[in-house]
Amino acid sequence: MRALVARAPGAPLRVEEIRLPAPGPGELRVRIRAAGVCHSDLSMVNGTLAPAYPLVLGHEAAGVVVEAGPGAAVPVGTQVVLNWAPACRRCWHCRHGEPWLCAANTAPAVPRGETADGEALHVTLGLGAFAEEVVVPEAAVVAVPGDLPPERAALLGCAVLTGTGAVRNTARVAAGQSVAVIGLGGVGLSVLTAARAAGAAPIVAVDVAEAKRGLALAAGATHFLAPDDRLSKEIRALTEGRGVDHAFECVGRAATIRTAWRLTRRGGAVTVVGMGGKDDLVSLSALDIFHSARTLRSSVYGSSDPDREVPGLAREVGDGTLDLTPLISGLVTLDEAPAAFDRLARGEGARWVVTFPD
Repeated sequence: MRALVARAPGAPLRVEEIRLPAPGPGELRVRIRAAGVCHSDLSMVNGTLAPAYPLVLGHEAAGVVVEAGPGAAVPVGTQVVLNWAPACRRCWHCRHGEPWLCAANTAPAVPRGETADGEALHVTLGLGAFAEEVVVPEAAVVAVPGDLPPERAALLGCAVLTGTGAVRNTARVAAGQSVAVIGLGGVGLSVLTAARAAGAAPIVAVDVAEAKRGLALAAGATHFLAPDDRLSKEIRALTEGRGVDHAFECVGRAATIRTAWRLTRRGGAVTVVGMGGKDDLVSLSALDIFHSARTLRSSVYGSSDPDREVPGLAREVGDGTLDLTPLISGLVTLDEAPAAFDRLARGEGARWVVTFPD
């Protein structure tokens, strides 16, 4: 089958032929129908993370089960969303209600299959979803209605679950609270959508790209601002001089985390949703931490349990409660995926979605 493969950090991405094993006990073969181009995949090839290579990229995807290994219970023909962080349900975090921190989910890539010339292959986050098919554990899929468009179903597995969960589960934004969102990729736009659904106001979107203004307003922002020297003053003008109740950092950089901190009122909360580099250090003064009484925390996978929350999000998409239209910038083929990664690196659009023929 064909898949998008990274050979080394910074190397050009190429579509190659690969071979995957047959499903073993408790495993499924899933034919991929759509997969989103996510910044976490970009982190696998730009040096932010250090996975093993050669590596099949992709982790945000939806598809149809075409083969079940011994003991697997998901019926062939079921449409599923892939879960890149399946909970073991046995570790301390799982047993204490934190499956998003499951101790079993730590590796950026795992070995599976081989290249056409027989070299051992690795797959991103245990999935490798930019491929015509994947072989995954049964725990790594969540069944969704078959009539849900695959390009929308795919986004439930990462961007939507992460952004929505950050608002609903981590920050617990309440009606009438003010929100700022820094960084308007697929996750940031999902945060905006969830903040609007929560009744937040005002909702301020912040991004370096003026072209994101229309996307931000469509997703739920009441205001769009540039991250320049006037930003803090403009935010305080919208919040009676206080700053926002909640700031969501969706970039993953120390500089934007500090910006989110400055935009937040005393006693407010900063939620870091973006994944940054290990050497990009955030510096805050001890006096500022004490005096501001702000909370700084991260939201890993939206502090969510995909097995429980993805079906709920699918219902919201199906009944029109959750509109994902602003998140999808365009549909591309697998051969066009490298160009979509280039657009993502330049900050163009929200989510580019790779679709596969039936």
